[in-house]
Amino acid sequence: MKKLRVLALMHPDFVPPAKLDGLSPAEIDWWKTEYDVVTTLRSLGHDVHVLGVQYDVNPIREAVAAFQPDVAFNLLEEFHGQALLDHGVVSYLELLRLRYTGCNARGLMIARGKALSKKLLAYHRIRVPAFAVFPRGRAVRRPEKLGFPLIVKSLVEHASLGIALASVVDDDARLAERVGFVHERIGTDAIAEQFVEGREVYVA
Repeated sequence: MKKLRVLALMHPDFVPPAKLDGLSPAEIDWWKTEYDVVTTLRSLGHDVHVLGVQYDVNPIREAVAAFQPDVAFNLLEEFHGQALLDHGVVSYLELLRLRYTGCNARGLMIARGKALSKKLLAYHRIRVPAFAVFPRGRAVRRPEKLGFPLIVKSLVEHASLGIALASVVDDDARLAERVGFVHERIGTDAIAEQFVEGREVYVA
């Protein structure tokens, strides 16, 4: 296997230490994914440069110039604290002509918008849960054809942010209450989807 220079991009808070000595499972869990990726790549013989990125893309440009990576291993799921901006980092990597892991910018934009992705799937005759979008600043009116139970989520956030037992609602009063929670606490538009029991799989 060819040994590569890998630029590992991640949130600064998730940059792992070199060793786990003296750390509790709770502390390790915070950045376990990042630690596992970095240590596995190094165990395979690759040269890994870890870079925490969140508010400025200049460190990426500087690292690319100095380290001259073969590929960026992209572990970023947000930029400027917003999940919707993750595609901007990938677009920047493309402008730098640097290969990277994961989805391209267009795919990230589509996957991030739960309503848009469902519309595209439905167009191709792939079954998706019925849903309605509830923008901020508007009254919560459920379409008559959208029956209960429903699960209320942020329209754009991921990783189960804002989802709790109270997210599953079975009447209009609870629907309005939970949509209000998403609007106020998460700060995004809300989506209510037909509730489907089963295991949740994150594929964006």
